[in-house]
Amino acid sequence: MTRHLYSCPLRWSDMDAFGHVNNVVFLRYLEEARIDFMFRLAPGDGSPSFSGGSVVARHEIDYVRPLVHRHEPVVIESWVTSIRAASLTIAYEVKDHEGADEVYVRASTVVVPFDLEAQRPRRITAEEREFLQRYVPPAADGAEGAEGADAQEAVAA
Repeated sequence: MTRHLYSCPLRWSDMDAFGHVNNVVFLRYLEEARIDFMFRLAPGDGSPSFSGGSVVARHEIDYVRPLVHRHEPVVIESWVTSIRAASLTIAYEVKDHEGADEVYVRASTVVVPFDLEAQRPRRITAEEREFLQRYVPPAADGAEGAEGADAQEAVAA
């Protein structure tokens, strides 16, 4: 499985009164990583995919440990856990660097492709599905966890 990697700089203003990155700021970090990931397919290569818009339907976030400001960026690893007809779920881990064991945040976002002109959700195109499929984890030796089983079932649908 491929994971999308995004190097996210920390800003002095990201800290709160307790000296660590504020919980709400992590949602901005995830947004930066998600947009960077989804636009890998879109306009730069002439593809209309994901360029029409998308909306966030749900965020789920687990704060694992505090992150204090420093000059080195964090790395946000992203992958797809579910692809449905008109939505996808992206999972994330915010870490010190690629492959690091220390995780600050684990999160997921349900994204719905959106037709801005019609002002309504739209289906995921075949091109988008093919792109997203590269980021779905394979079943590990046929023994899937609940998340893996859900992802494989959703992808098959």
